[in-house]
Amino acid sequence: MTEISTVENFIDGEFMPASRFLDSYDPSVGEVWARIPASGKHEVDLAVAAAKRAFPIWSSKSPSERAKVMNKIADLIEENLDELAKMESKDQGKPVWLARAVDIPRAVHNFRFYASSILHTRNSSTILDVGATNYTMHMPIGVAGLISPWNLPLYLLTFKIAPCIAYGNTCVCKPSEMTSVTSWMIAKLLVKAGLPNGVVNMVFGDGPEAGSAIVEHPDVPLVSFTGGTETGKKIMALASPLCKKLSLELGGKNAALVFDDVDLDEVIPTMVKSGFMNQGEICLCMSRIFVQESIFENFVNKYVNSARNMLVGPPSEASSKLGALISKEHLNKVKGYVALSVEEGGMIHCGEGVDEICLPQKYENGYYMLPTVITGLGPNSRCMQEEIFGPVVCIAPFTTEEDAIEKANSVKFGLSACVWTNDVRRTHHVSQRLQVGTVWVNCWMVRDLNMPFGGMKASGIGREGVNDSIEFFTEAKCICIKY
Repeated sequence: MTEISTVENFIDGEFMPASRFLDSYDPSVGEVWARIPASGKHEVDLAVAAAKRAFPIWSSKSPSERAKVMNKIADLIEENLDELAKMESKDQGKPVWLARAVDIPRAVHNFRFYASSILHTRNSSTILDVGATNYTMHMPIGVAGLISPWNLPLYLLTFKIAPCIAYGNTCVCKPSEMTSVTSWMIAKLLVKAGLPNGVVNMVFGDGPEAGSAIVEHPDVPLVSFTGGTETGKKIMALASPLCKKLSLELGGKNAALVFDDVDLDEVIPTMVKSGFMNQGEICLCMSRIFVQESIFENFVNKYVNSARNMLVGPPSEASSKLGALISKEHLNKVKGYVALSVEEGGMIHCGEGVDEICLPQKYENGYYMLPTVITGLGPNSRCMQEEIFGPVVCIAPFTTEEDAIEKANSVKFGLSACVWTNDVRRTHHVSQRLQVGTVWVNCWMVRDLNMPFGGMKASGIGREGVNDSIEFFTEAKCICIKY
């Protein structure tokens, strides 16, 4: 019998028991493992009030004082790496080794990076001929609403909290109700780190109640959301009457373009990882691959063979390359797209409907799915146009550079893309014409927080990165002094 944890809201430095709860499932076994507060307007009001009280105190601290607390938070996350990795694995279904190697270290990096950056932020000034000096100051804004998704629970939550508090703001966070336990653990570390009460508050619950209450609250002037495009549209509609600052990092249907001048044996390992890492539940996964006709058949054979070698199994086992999908409903949705691909004329080369998954008895009710590769679909088919967000990759041929660019740009999304080529001219020509926020050339998921990150088209608005975070989490004030 699974031991069930009861999560509490974290408001004004205190853990507050809830009266209503939502069930949170362990995806690896398909059983309830935690009870999450079903918070609403009342809890959000308390959290916003606490954050508002804390704002004058926190914003008046010097950058070095804020940096000291943030580095302490990073130290505590690092000290609890193993425990957090196991917890996030149960929360989200990813392999423990992946959480330990990527998610938790990135959370540490988020705090340390912004703790360092605020010590070196520079303001600009100009001297006018009329005998006046203009200078710019970046001022913290107030209470931020930070709404994070379930696929990278700790990584993406800390990617919002770190710049928010670094620049002197306070916040009310709403982690996904499906992966709240890891965030609850982080709240305990915030207390240990000595973060003043009310600077970071966590209200757990679903989007329609807790999320909407944060977005609509008049004392929350800025909202940062990462999640689905449809939810992003609703948030934009709720926030626009109050003229809130918005950062929306939304869905993706990313394309990789593979040209015939590459060594397939060198690129296939990274490409397979870019399609299926974290069960394909990463907004940056390359779910569409367009391959030059001359190498198409060879590429498909090598890619399928490599995908078949990705072992799906219990997240706790080091040999498992893929764990479980987030929920039974999501698993059924992803499988539904595979069935649809057959109706659309696609051919399944491996995975769902072709190969059989073998799991230990304890995990037979978990939400597992094999890496699935599909060819034969047209660029306008639903499986090539809509975000599936699972271990499903569609591969199709292209003829010329123009054909590749047109097919890559043919979706409503514009988050990221990969270009695989050894031709320098082609590298720049193709990359510059792809309608996405990030292009990786001969690599994938190489991140630098100094650089802008975000999407075009239906993949969102705003950018994240140190300079972009300054613009989002602060207001630029111009001061003109006449001599």
